[in-house]
Amino acid sequence: MVRTPLTPEERERGERLGRLLREARGDRSMTRVAASAGISPETLRKIETGRAPTPAFFTVAALARALDLSMDELVNRCAPAAPPAGPAAVPSVPPPAVPPPVAA
Repeated sequence: MVRTPLTPEERERGERLGRLLREARGDRSMTRVAASAGISPETLRKIETGRAPTPAFFTVAALARALDLSMDELVNRCAPAAPPAGPAAVPSVPPPAVPPPVAA
């Protein structure tokens, strides 16, 4: 199975997730948190360092539970930064073409 390459945004989101989990782990050992989440320390290491930028949902949920984080908090803190304020760049879409009237 060929996996499509990750976009820069996906990699960046994975790095943000890793930093957040590492920060939430604090001084707890990687082994202890991984065991509490039911994953290997190597999996946790890969997630924290961004080498596994798209971990499975249930892995993230287990880590959130082990670290006393809500899934909402993870989503909000891992979302990309808001774009600068100002008019949104909305692509111009022409109206649909209307066919000419049919002559009787």
